[in-house]
Amino acid sequence: MARTPVGAIVEALGGSRVWKKRITSLADLKREIRAGFPFPAFLTLLETFALSQREICHALNLTERTMARRKLKKRLTADESDKLVRLARIAALAAEVLGTTEKAIRWLRRQNRALGNVTPLALLDTEVGAREVEETLGRIEHGVYG
Repeated sequence: MARTPVGAIVEALGGSRVWKKRITSLADLKREIRAGFPFPAFLTLLETFALSQREICHALNLTERTMARRKLKKRLTADESDKLVRLARIAALAAEVLGTTEKAIRWLRRQNRALGNVTPLALLDTEVGAREVEETLGRIEHGVYG
């Protein structure tokens, strides 16, 4: 399975509308993660994938109260930014594999037998869970699991 391109991840997070500059490489993305993303990256991912703040906070293992504080500061921490990239990476991959953002949204919210009858979204609180979701998407992409 191909890796999700940096451009797809950055676009899911708002791209140049959020950063006011081009982020085209992993090095650029790492630099932005370490600096902490602007809060609008969180809001854009929420809107793009029609997720509630509660769903995203649960997927990132963060409290809604923490995100309210980040909204006031207008910036996420490096750790929160890294977690947001994980969610954006999986959401963008799901949209690519399944064909549309709408199908990706439905798939991320639906219990999945291959994932132990939990939703893919519920597994994104850890990198190991995200890898499991990626592997499942890889099987779908190659017609091994439908």
